[in-house]
Amino acid sequence: MSVFAAMVAALGIIRLVFFGLAVVAAGIFLLDWLVRTRRISPFSPIARFSRSFVDPLIAPVERSVVRAGGLPTSAPFWALIAVVVGGLVILYLLEFLITQLAMLGAAASSGPSGILKLLLFWTFAILRIALLVRVVSSWLRVSPYSRWVRWAFHLTEPILRPLRGVVPPLGMIDVTPLVAYFVLWLLERVVFSLIA
Repeated sequence: MSVFAAMVAALGIIRLVFFGLAVVAAGIFLLDWLVRTRRISPFSPIARFSRSFVDPLIAPVERSVVRAGGLPTSAPFWALIAVVVGGLVILYLLEFLITQLAMLGAAASSGPSGILKLLLFWTFAILRIALLVRVVSSWLRVSPYSRWVRWAFHLTEPILRPLRGVVPPLGMIDVTPLVAYFVLWLLERVVFSLIA
């Protein structure tokens, strides 16, 4: 059994574990919601369990929900969403890592030209991701100086600055990231056709 096949099998097991954890979390958060909405007596053993063990876990989510104007009773559902989304992100990152390791193994077996192609592929992929992060952060009004998106601004500004002088905005919409994405795609095709 190869290392790649073992990693894929392990990823399948991790998926099942995450699914099981999500089901358990859904059950626990449902019970907590039932206690919070008084559908289960606040003096029952389930309510005591919920107040002792579940509420401290949900407290950060509850504070965020209340700050955003929501009701504390909706905190279990938001906590469940956070658990599910967090699990999906972790699974995606693991799958991405396994795919990249498989690509690295294939590139290494192809020699220096394979490694060069892989490095070029990764470079273009990182630039495309940086453009996407920059666009999404502008929609969410995240500061470009935030530590989460600053890297994307540093990588994409040398590409976007010259394009802004050439491409006019469409009203209040800056289309240079879209143009830059297309230019990167075109440049990637040209580079790979030259080294193929």
